[in-house]
Amino acid sequence: MKLCSFSKDGASSYGLVTDKGLVDLGRRLAEKTLRDFLASGDMAKAAKLASEEPEYAVEEVAFDPVIPNPDKIICVGLNYHDHITETGREETPNPVLFARYSGSQIGHGAPLIKPLESDMFDYEGEVAVIIGKEGRRISEEDALSHVAGYSCYNDGSVRDWQKHTHQFMPGKTFAGTGGFGPWMVTSDEIPDPSKLHLQTRLNGEVVQDTDVSLLVTSIPRLIAYCSTILPLLPGDVIVSGTPGGVGARRSPPLFMKDGDVCEVEVSGIGILSNPVKAEV
Repeated sequence: MKLCSFSKDGASSYGLVTDKGLVDLGRRLAEKTLRDFLASGDMAKAAKLASEEPEYAVEEVAFDPVIPNPDKIICVGLNYHDHITETGREETPNPVLFARYSGSQIGHGAPLIKPLESDMFDYEGEVAVIIGKEGRRISEEDALSHVAGYSCYNDGSVRDWQKHTHQFMPGKTFAGTGGFGPWMVTSDEIPDPSKLHLQTRLNGEVVQDTDVSLLVTSIPRLIAYCSTILPLLPGDVIVSGTPGGVGARRSPPLFMKDGDVCEVEVSGIGILSNPVKAEV
């Protein structure tokens, strides 16, 4: 199934994307947000509505971030070997983690905001993991059973602010810089996320291209590691890392600017597409 969060005429809801359109689950079910629906643990409720007549064509709604209100967004840095190499950093025995805030996210089709304070706005295509079942100290062997689904993510990075200190956060959570969408594909359709393929395109040019099997720290180990720190809750998001090819490490550097279009495509999921708009 493809599940999304969306807005229509100023009202927020969530729905099931089918070949015929978008079935409004928020109107039909007791749970009013996708996060609440995942917490209910009953995916079958949505599946039973897949044959219903949709309320909207997909083109009629504005996509919100897949999970607009997660309890936490845990991002992973330096998690592909080629990205570690291009940054000149050393591989670490444990994953590099930092946090993003929900207010920094936008949905599919919404503009990525290049902030006034920088001309070093970089793309980072990634696979997002959405948690469906609460757990603490989850084993690697059991980790994927806690996953509700997967989505595309663009961890837009303001590079000069990222380098203000040794902590990544200032450059990683500017308003409107994190694209998340267009929807999540439920884990029953993606039994092995390591078989996914990730590609990022800027104005149609391929700038990142990788297999998820090349992650340094696998998705099951990320779930196990993060859940040791604190419980993972339904709707939590783990953004699993970006491959090599980021704009800051190119010669000359390639940063996003006003009028650009950035796409992140993940096989079996779809394409997250966002125009870039300079803040004025």
